[in-house]
Amino acid sequence: MKKKSVINRFLIAFSSITLIILMIIGGIISAWFSISYSKQKKELLNKHLELMESYIGEIFEENSDFAYNKLKNSMEVLSISLNMDTIILDRQAYVYAVSNDEFSYLKYNKFELEDIDLKELTPEEIAESQFISKNNEKKKSYIKALINKQDLIGYIYIVEDNKPITYIKNLYFIIWALLAIAFILISLVSFYIAKKTIRTPIKKINNAAQKISKGEVQKRIYIDSQDEIGELAESFNTMAESIERADIVRRDFISNVSHELRSPITSIKGFITGILDGVIPKDKENYYLNIVNEEIQRLSRLVSDLLDISSLESGKFNLNIVSLDINEIITLCILNLERKIKEKNMNVEVLFSNRHEYCIADRDRIIQVVTNLLENAIKYGDNDGKIKIETYPKGNLVYISVFNTGPTIEKENLNKIWERFYKNDKSRTNKISTGLGLPIVRLILCQHNQDISVENIEDKGVKFTFTLSRQIDQ
Repeated sequence: MKKKSVINRFLIAFSSITLIILMIIGGIISAWFSISYSKQKKELLNKHLELMESYIGEIFEENSDFAYNKLKNSMEVLSISLNMDTIILDRQAYVYAVSNDEFSYLKYNKFELEDIDLKELTPEEIAESQFISKNNEKKKSYIKALINKQDLIGYIYIVEDNKPITYIKNLYFIIWALLAIAFILISLVSFYIAKKTIRTPIKKINNAAQKISKGEVQKRIYIDSQDEIGELAESFNTMAESIERADIVRRDFISNVSHELRSPITSIKGFITGILDGVIPKDKENYYLNIVNEEIQRLSRLVSDLLDISSLESGKFNLNIVSLDINEIITLCILNLERKIKEKNMNVEVLFSNRHEYCIADRDRIIQVVTNLLENAIKYGDNDGKIKIETYPKGNLVYISVFNTGPTIEKENLNKIWERFYKNDKSRTNKISTGLGLPIVRLILCQHNQDISVENIEDKGVKFTFTLSRQIDQ
């Protein structure tokens, strides 16, 4: 099935509207010309009748050759100037004088009018008729009774020249021809502009989208346009960059997962094979089995974290929202990590603005958030350093911050710490961490419609701050 082009539909609609507008304009111009011509013709007709009536009565009364010639000359002058031929009839409707030799065959003959009864013609009435010449040419005509001193002395019959009518018709034709040419030119220009500014860019965007769908995520489009099409192209390129970044993250994720899984599996395989082959002495077997156990626990943590990330990102994880005391949870997490804190001889400072700070959240997941942040502070904090935890309410939220003294995070890496498997210290080979703690923290808080931020405290350390919904009616 052939696809329907949006541009073609747009052009058809635009051309139709343009055609309608031009037809309306043409109709208005034609009507204006018609009204103006009719008005002018009526004025000329009345002027002609007034001029003829002004002296035709006394000429009839003289009834001399001089008077006749004077009448004929006046009729000829008026006919030329007003484009109207005049025929003078006496009271019995016999032709008395004509303004043009073209009508000389009518002289002294009774003038027959099939469509007008002269007896019923009133003094003020101007009756319309139709004159048919010897060559069967039809011309519009008018007849009016001539009254002198309240007596009927004859009739004046005026024949309209067809040349002005032909001129008007030609003018109409020229107007409509010009409008037709204007319509064609407007349509062609519109098609060219639409093709250049809409159709071609949209085709570029469509082709680029098809290539990206086939895996060419590096494809970009460049459209020099400061309009909606240009904005669409910029948005498309932004989307393509996001897809490319997501593709890079996906590949890195697969690579990191493979690496994180391969390392412990390789160790486990090597130690088990060594024990089975007798390479490892009997007295060392327990030592290496403990290492194998640690690697298995590391694998278990990694798989558990990956499952957590998967469930959180897919939205399949259901939160168990309850009322909880965040100060109590922080205290509990500190106690659980007491051994690790003592190993680095770190000092923990807790600042609670209130003895109890009640929030609305999933208790187990918030324990996971606080634990991960504390473990991160312990891991990257200085030996003999300090961890400072603070909670305070503000509006409908409770703010929780975790600060540790130690090296700061490079400015360009502040946003990268939320990436899976990212390690700020590339030299670290810590086997306890999976590199998924902070991404899980952020995903959990996103599930709560909350956020977390990180900042460097200059020459002191790093501070993480997150929010939770505050329980108002405690």
